[in-house]
Amino acid sequence: MNLDIKICGLKTDDAVAAALDGGASHIGFIFFAKSPRNIDPVEAGRLRKAAIGRAKAVAVTVDADDATFDAIVAAMKPDFLQLHGHETVERVAQVKARFGLPVIKAFALRERDDLDQIKPYDGVADMFLFDAKPPKGSELPGGNGVSFDWQLLSALDGQVPYMLSGGLNAANIGAALQATNARGIDISSGVESAPGVKDVSLIKEFFQAVRAAQSVNAV
Repeated sequence: MNLDIKICGLKTDDAVAAALDGGASHIGFIFFAKSPRNIDPVEAGRLRKAAIGRAKAVAVTVDADDATFDAIVAAMKPDFLQLHGHETVERVAQVKARFGLPVIKAFALRERDDLDQIKPYDGVADMFLFDAKPPKGSELPGGNGVSFDWQLLSALDGQVPYMLSGGLNAANIGAALQATNARGIDISSGVESAPGVKDVSLIKEFFQAVRAAQSVNAV
């Protein structure tokens, strides 16, 4: 299985290098002031240069306005825009039209009925990202280190393009892939030694676990 792997919330040269050397297909930079992974667009633009020709760079935003998007796109030159807030179908279409970039729309899941919210976005967003609903008191829409019941995704049409996110780490990625048959995975807090601090050794361990899981699933 050709699996897309996105390492998100990157802030340092070492972490970017570890993600790329491990085989990431996507690297993500977060533009949300409340996040410990928040980064300046100019710095993200500098870091993303290492991915040119190796991986796609994703700009992650939360209910951003046009001026914020303009600054991010100009400074970073992302390959994808990820909308991780409460953006409407109309807003997703506006962002796509304004920048001519593919859009990943994130959704938080807890119950099977939560999947109904993606239907209006089908054909508008280029890809979905399924994350767990934030724990009570969290101000972050993602990166909380919590997962959801992966069996919920069995209700999806097999043609729905999505990345699996939420509480993934080296210990559970094998079970996650077996349960969902996801074609893409997204990890942030699962490769951190502290909130917002990527750990190169944990990134390496995660890629090793992914390869081990793929080997098992291929048998």
